[in-house]
Amino acid sequence: MRKTRLAGTFAGIAIAALALAGCNSGSPTAPGAEGGTGGEGTEGSEALWEVASDVSLDGSPTFDRASEAGKIVVGVKSDQPGLGYEDAVSGERTGFDVDIARWIAASLGFDEDQIDFQTIPSANREQEIVNGNIDYYVGTYSMTDARDEVIDFAGPYFITGQGLLVAADDDSINGPEDLADKVTCSVTGSTPLQRIRDEYNGEVTERQTYSECVEQLLNGQVDAITTDEAILAGYVAEDPDNLKLAGEPFSEERYGVGLADGDTVLKDHINTLFTDGGDVWTALYEKYLEPAGVKAEQPEVD
Repeated sequence: MRKTRLAGTFAGIAIAALALAGCNSGSPTAPGAEGGTGGEGTEGSEALWEVASDVSLDGSPTFDRASEAGKIVVGVKSDQPGLGYEDAVSGERTGFDVDIARWIAASLGFDEDQIDFQTIPSANREQEIVNGNIDYYVGTYSMTDARDEVIDFAGPYFITGQGLLVAADDDSINGPEDLADKVTCSVTGSTPLQRIRDEYNGEVTERQTYSECVEQLLNGQVDAITTDEAILAGYVAEDPDNLKLAGEPFSEERYGVGLADGDTVLKDHINTLFTDGGDVWTALYEKYLEPAGVKAEQPEVD
């Protein structure tokens, strides 16, 4: 394991994590929504979407529950710059996934102040959906056969691949085949973690969040971090002097919206929203992901 100490920069990542959105640090919200995040996304220009009125999703238990409660509860990530990030000071949530979640909520008739965002660790996602503690989950959630046995997915709304994040001065890792004598960090319950363990026989260490892994990498406690390249690119964009991507993506990860098993009405509604909303998808991609060097096109839903 590398012992070079790179401490002192992690705090900068947390402070500057909104930089992926450039000057547009706010997220586009629906017209008339109270408590919106503001920013250039809404002020002085048309909003990307409107809050729907008179929505009826007969046969969706999730929609019925949310309508009765007067709010929609959405599971997200909070430590992924450009995808799902919560500012420690202001509490503002930004990112591609977070705004995908807002877009869905608006299509169901919920204003910004009716969205209850909940940060859910990767290992707890299925159980939170099964228990009905969240209405849907949007947070770099790979659509896998194992997960599809207990929940449903709408999408995919984004496709990326597993990658590796290493220290900028480390040339010993150029792909997963170089991990055999290295220590790799990822989060508990993630698909990338299991792939390194099963297919590449690498030593892995598990943490609850990717930000913990980044801190360990910067401190020389681990040699690499593995997860989807779209996630890793956000950290590189925040600290290019100390972090870099190693090699090429070596899997295909299809991000979906996690839903209660059997709620086909809500699933069909979200899939239709994605199919018909190419302009919104493109605007969010160009705002959050393209500046970090992430190359992608909107995928067709299943």
